[in-house]
Amino acid sequence: MTDKIHKTKGIVLRNVKYGETSLIVAVYTELFGLQSYLLNGIRTTSKKGANKAAFFQPGAILDMEVYHNEFKQLNRVKEYRWSYMYQNVFTDVLKNGVAAYMIELLSKCLHQPESNYGLFGFMEDCLLLLDSCTDKVMANFPVFFATHLTAFFGFSPRSATPEVLQSDRMLFDIEEGCFTTETVFHSRYLERKSALVLAELLQTRHPQELAEINANAQIRRQILDAMEYYYSLHLQNFGKMKTLPVLKELMA
Repeated sequence: MTDKIHKTKGIVLRNVKYGETSLIVAVYTELFGLQSYLLNGIRTTSKKGANKAAFFQPGAILDMEVYHNEFKQLNRVKEYRWSYMYQNVFTDVLKNGVAAYMIELLSKCLHQPESNYGLFGFMEDCLLLLDSCTDKVMANFPVFFATHLTAFFGFSPRSATPEVLQSDRMLFDIEEGCFTTETVFHSRYLERKSALVLAELLQTRHPQELAEINANAQIRRQILDAMEYYYSLHLQNFGKMKTLPVLKELMA
């Protein structure tokens, strides 16, 4: 059966060298979800070849024409071009660090090649907004992304009630994924200051609103650590994030 050609957007998640001149790339596509593609001869030493490989940096957003066969583990790409040319994500150290964290977190959540237009749109929008956002918005961007990505996989933390928000005893129980005023008998929780920021993040609907959230570097680090553990409770073999220690250093 002949493989069909489809047009789709794709977000590059990672690439691995294959042989002397080729790449295998993992791409989160709008049409087919997570896919792997073999790109022959893309790493040739010519100037033209080097430019081609640059298209497949993690975080790149591409317009692609791909051959698709659901029974193949590796498909091929017929044509590709930039869907969006970043102004800052690939060149700004801080924004690149945030993007790397977002890409790794998404990658750890994806296990099946299933399309999810809402998730793809969320990821694309976040990358585009990251590229153009202010430093104040960027500082809160990783915690915003980690908090809201949970909704697409069915384990979003429960919102805090007005009564809990007003209580001096408020905390966020990471094990239960809820805000509470009850005593917890384990160490996996966020105290009131960090819990309030997390509650505010859950109510934030647009990243531009992040400029209004007052959180210092310590609170952001606490929430990022809490979310890493929270994801590990809900996703099998989640493990530790390689980009998180780097991100915490960059955002200090």
